Amino acid sequence: MRRYGKHTDEDDIRVRPNRKGNRPRSTLRPKHEDAADGMVLTVDRGRLTCLVGGRTVVAMKARELGRKAAVVGDRVSLVGDLSGTKDTLARIVRIAARSSVLRRTADDDDPYERVVVANADQLAIVSALADPEPRPRLIDRCLVAAYDGGLEPLLILTKADLAPPGPLLETYEALGVPYVVTSREELTDGQAAGRVHALLDGKVTAFVGHSGVGKTTLVNALVPEERRRTTGRVNAVTGRGRHTTTSALALPLAGAAEGTGLTGWVIDTPGVRSFGLNHVDPSRVIHAFPDLEPGTVDCPRACSHDEPDCALDDWVAGGHADPARLYSLRRLLSVRERHEGD
Repeated sequence: MRRYGKHTDEDDIRVRPNRKGNRPRSTLRPKHEDAADGMVLTVDRGRLTCLVGGRTVVAMKARELGRKAAVVGDRVSLVGDLSGTKDTLARIVRIAARSSVLRRTADDDDPYERVVVANADQLAIVSALADPEPRPRLIDRCLVAAYDGGLEPLLILTKADLAPPGPLLETYEALGVPYVVTSREELTDGQAAGRVHALLDGKVTAFVGHSGVGKTTLVNALVPEERRRTTGRVNAVTGRGRHTTTSALALPLAGAAEGTGLTGWVIDTPGVRSFGLNHVDPSRVIHAFPDLEPGTVDCPRACSHDEPDCALDDWVAGGHADPARLYSLRRLLSVRERHEGD
């Protein structure tokens, strides 16, 4: 007779036999030597749209990749159904090493960084000169993220018909950042796209900027509608006649050949309200200042490059670099301690 409660002993417990045995799981994984190479175009709730051999293929991440996530711009290897037909699904089995990474955190005190874009050559920072007013601290933060992640920055100023660009450009003159100035009329008639195109040709460019600056309008002008339809639809919401991108999307630049790999691409990212820099290491940002970097040899350990013992002051005083460059470096590194609206 079976007993229950406090009188139960081991003889009363019925255990189902392990039919599969106790063999340890193998650590061997398939090599997937026949996997096809592709590029991640967009990510939506665990489904990744990839370009594979000129076709768009929907895929999911293979379990063997663990927590490693693929993001827009990643070079990946895929297996499974690569036909691209409706309701088919492939698997991403490898993610290649990244040449650059654009990261951000939600806030400066957020310890969790988020990778926004991988393998981009440059970061196009779009800012309106008026309506809405420019936010220099946000521009500074985007510049720091670009330098930290190995991307070349590009400054695109819109709505020059409402305010002169001179004062804002003067702030970034010492950094030598290339720039393009456009007006509202040039955004709508295609002139702005023509001038920006010359700076994007043959490169992968991520666009960033807060809502209302004309970022997505410019991207739409750079990418013909037929290319957009074959690559994937932008996830957008409509309000007051304005379309705001809500997920990153890679699109082939007008004039780029299909299936040529990571060349001639623009990546439209969601409008940002903040750009946290909790993940940034000052020692990586200094790499973007080759005229100042040699002067850090005598800096104290873990130098923030903005303290009394920083060797960069003597380096500049000795005539090795322009003082304006050191001021710009310190201004950029200090944005973590200042609110973006300051």
